[in-house]
Amino acid sequence: MKRWQADALLLLVAAIWGLAFVPQSWGMKDLGPMAFTGLRFALGALVVAPLAWRESRRRRHEAATPAALGGPPRWVLLVSLGALIFLGAALQQIGLVTTSVTNASFLTALYVPAVPLLAWLVFGRRPHPVVWPCALGCLAGTWLLTGAQPVEMVVGDWWVIASSLFWALHVVLIGRAANRLGAPYTVACAQFVVCAALSLLLAAWIEPPIDWSAMQAAAGAIAYTGLVSVGVGYTAQVVAQRHTHEADAALLLSSETVFAAFFGAWLAGDRLSPAGWAGCGLILGCILAAQAVPLLLRRGGPAPVAGGLPLDG
Repeated sequence: MKRWQADALLLLVAAIWGLAFVPQSWGMKDLGPMAFTGLRFALGALVVAPLAWRESRRRRHEAATPAALGGPPRWVLLVSLGALIFLGAALQQIGLVTTSVTNASFLTALYVPAVPLLAWLVFGRRPHPVVWPCALGCLAGTWLLTGAQPVEMVVGDWWVIASSLFWALHVVLIGRAANRLGAPYTVACAQFVVCAALSLLLAAWIEPPIDWSAMQAAAGAIAYTGLVSVGVGYTAQVVAQRHTHEADAALLLSSETVFAAFFGAWLAGDRLSPAGWAGCGLILGCILAAQAVPLLLRRGGPAPVAGGLPLDG
């Protein structure tokens, strides 16, 4: 897969996740946040399980393993990725108990500038200089999109800020883990299973028992967010991030907020203010600049390398 194809796939993922905001809000009317998260990730795992099984059969006789290559055991990588998704979702939901959706949307977007910084600190991969202003531009665009209101910090905001760190770590690590294992569908399925198990365990501890009638009422929301948002979206993220830079992934995935605003206006009757439209334009402009400027500057030169793979395209 060429780099432009991977980036286009990530843009599709952002659209899928943006649309998921609407059914997620519907589903929360009938189920607790942890129960809803656990059920949709369990459904996503079932969707990817046949692909993971076929992939594991194909690789059964291959000798190379992460441990043999000097890395942690396979199960450590898979559990870690699932735990990162779970922590990001759980901390964000805890924060939403005491903070506003506007604050949460803006503070979650802190993962965009955090991704290139973490990739640089952890792996020594210095991003192209244009990434920094583009990442900050996406953050500013998200602020405009959420109403350009002052962020008055409350306790819940700190939970959301903590969740953004785990989302950033997941974006940084997922592509490398999939490349190291050579099994993107296995990685996707395993992280879904871990996230579902941890979410349902937490739901059993802190939420009322899951009622069958509530599950029926939320069936449509669970179906979309499980089959499409998790099963297709998160799996496509794993596949795409094997072939592109983490910083590119963060910028492209930040367009999720633009798609969320579009689908919110279309399906839920939301309306964007002039500041919101300006935020959409700023985010999309930063994404285009992050893709176009490095290509223009290196025209005629060699393609950079990310994670050992040539980023042609």
